[in-house]
Amino acid sequence: MGRIFEVRKHTMFARWNRMAKQFARIAKDITMAVKSGGTDPGSNPALRRVIQNARAVNMPKDKVEAAIKRASGRDATNYQEVHYEAYAPHGVALLVEAATDNPTRTVAAVRNIVTKGGGNLATSGSVGFLFKHMGVFRLDPNGIDQDDLELYLIDHGLEEMGESAGEKGEPQLVIRCAFADFGKLQEALEARGLTPLSAEHEYICTVPTELPEEQAQEVLTLIDKLEQDDDVQRVFHTLA
Repeated sequence: MGRIFEVRKHTMFARWNRMAKQFARIAKDITMAVKSGGTDPGSNPALRRVIQNARAVNMPKDKVEAAIKRASGRDATNYQEVHYEAYAPHGVALLVEAATDNPTRTVAAVRNIVTKGGGNLATSGSVGFLFKHMGVFRLDPNGIDQDDLELYLIDHGLEEMGESAGEKGEPQLVIRCAFADFGKLQEALEARGLTPLSAEHEYICTVPTELPEEQAQEVLTLIDKLEQDDDVQRVFHTLA
């Protein structure tokens, strides 16, 4: 077990804008989780996972509770999760995850941002094969016997485990499994008394694209603009 590969992280827009976007994304995730499984985190693993992720981005408890209450109301927005495939400049593949109540509006906005950024929206299946859909858990490694945990999790769907770093450079233990094994691995971690810093499904690129710094910045600028769109939840890419 060594340092796990992760594509380049970027934090290009202002901290407060980023925080507001993270809170908005979590609120949408809460709405979709509540609508699919109810308001009790004890019986709704999806909601339990989202609450963990809310803590990871320091979303205040009262905002989380307000989002749950809002999501259970009669007037709660019905979001649907949609994915768009695209190419950024210089051949970098993009997978754009959105949560929207108006797909027509969202696809038009995504197409406009991608085109203005020098890329193009692609047909379904054009870039999806370059990514592997996985469950990804991030843990604080302090106090964890990593070899023992790795042996334990192998029987619960573990595919990859290694060291990485958070946005502020803090050490993290990254655990990955096939998306189909997400629930099983989540339960295994809970049985060990381990609460992840975050638990997400992610699209992990299998063929990273190496670019010179100037070209990489063009791609990151496009990704940044996509991530600032209200309907876009996350953008996965193949930039190394």
